[in-house]
Amino acid sequence: MAGLRLGPLLRHVDWDTGRSATIWVEADRPCTAEVRCADGAGGSARTFQIAGHHYALVPVTGLTPGATTAYEVLLDGRPVWPLPESGFPPSTISAPAVAGPGRSAPGLRVTFGSCRQAAPPAGRRGPHGADALDTLAARLAADPDAVRPDLLLLLGDQVYADALSRETRQWLAARRDLREPPGAQVADYEEYTRLYYESWLDPEIRWLLSTVPSLHIFDDHDVIDDWNTSAAWLAEMRATPWWRERVLSGLMSYWVYQHLGNLSPAELAADAVYEAVRQTPDGTDVLQAFASAADADPGTVRWSYRRDFGRTRLLMVDTRAARVLAEDGRAMLDPAEQQWLRENALAGHGGYDHLLIGSSLPWLMPPLIHDAETWNAALCRGERGPRWARIGENLRRRSDLEHWAAFPASFAALTDLIEEVGTGPRAPATVCVLSGDVHHAYVAEPRIPSTARVFQLTCSPVHNSIHTAVKWGFRLGWSRTGRWLGRGFSLHGRTGRPPLNWRRTGGPWFGNQLMTLALSGRTARLRLDQARKKRAGAVLVTVLDRDLTAAE
Repeated sequence: MAGLRLGPLLRHVDWDTGRSATIWVEADRPCTAEVRCADGAGGSARTFQIAGHHYALVPVTGLTPGATTAYEVLLDGRPVWPLPESGFPPSTISAPAVAGPGRSAPGLRVTFGSCRQAAPPAGRRGPHGADALDTLAARLAADPDAVRPDLLLLLGDQVYADALSRETRQWLAARRDLREPPGAQVADYEEYTRLYYESWLDPEIRWLLSTVPSLHIFDDHDVIDDWNTSAAWLAEMRATPWWRERVLSGLMSYWVYQHLGNLSPAELAADAVYEAVRQTPDGTDVLQAFASAADADPGTVRWSYRRDFGRTRLLMVDTRAARVLAEDGRAMLDPAEQQWLRENALAGHGGYDHLLIGSSLPWLMPPLIHDAETWNAALCRGERGPRWARIGENLRRRSDLEHWAAFPASFAALTDLIEEVGTGPRAPATVCVLSGDVHHAYVAEPRIPSTARVFQLTCSPVHNSIHTAVKWGFRLGWSRTGRWLGRGFSLHGRTGRPPLNWRRTGGPWFGNQLMTLALSGRTARLRLDQARKKRAGAVLVTVLDRDLTAAE
């Protein structure tokens, strides 16, 4: 009999009709996966195989717009979810109400964050404190009437391929010699599956992902720290004997565990790789060839995607694989990706009230860090000569100087696009860049002559920690002294002033945390919740609750 190894994950929910969704599962053998809903909706799919693992993305049709229905999962006709005596409420699918004559578009609640190390096993205390997603799940499970997010936006570092738990290191040591490269880091596809099991079999996370739709994008730790930081870095990695297996396995596992669920049924139907994988008894070679092509030429694949939720548009942007790394033409996004972003931001301009740009890396950073990254980019491209270029490359890697500011032309292009979208009578109410990565949370606003309210909303980590020295570095980065020091970097690097100014209007906040953006009509409200341990267990404490569209 087939068993359920991982999942179910509720992924794409159709906001155009409110009648369909997709459920992702992993089984322990080939089988037919079926989803049955209490209201009669449902669907089934045959599993496909990758490297001895069996997956299905089940299309669910016949949902009732505006209704919530419980569902169960069956493998070859045998119920496998919900788990017996799980203690959690039934997993449900909430189909959005659809706007029609005399009805306004439904509101949207987006909860987002990044950087989640797997929670330790029950009974063992971990180094990172209370897990914000675990705590959210526990709160929702305890109160069936609590308002749930319509969407979880996971903005990178869903797994850490290069920073493993004690349990995973022990598991690796039982299958290979950790004295051989890459040591106590994942090396192949099978080891990546272990990361997802460790993270998503967490009971609270498993239930939460089964009942709240999620959209994902990768960041560096999903593959390796500082992934694609520079051309010199990439050349060094490609010269190692273990890198090719690592990067291909990282891309393959991301495609299976995260990327597929980002796609709509129509996009899945048009995806040649998905079709080929499903049509062959073992799709490993097909997917490996795809990953190899994507690694050799990032232009062969698009990891970015667009989703429209009523009158809110989300553009999730790949800021890792789509980079141009040549020092004389460095860009966060290659030309095709930049054009995709522009076209989708401007398509139907005036037809949406809120534009969300999901970028794992923040657009607006603490000013000192922004100036340091722009200065470093100038050194690395030779602005101060070969010796400074070598110093710059060393600093770039040691200090993670690789955000939008480290790609000055891309920073300027994104700034220009946001100003264009946000200006004039067709401008949305808000343009928000949603980011993580930097292990603290803050709100920043640029000083641009826009009609829309424009925000950088950064929230990280979900479950991780930060050194005290780095905390003080971020605080300095936002300070008046930091701005003064940044001007010194600009003078030395001959970079000039940034193309815009911005100010911090919230934070910085440190801790395990989640932001929630509630959008309704042309209003937007932001809340920041931090997970804190109490005697009775972890709780979420609200540290910010702010109307983003209220007049100042």
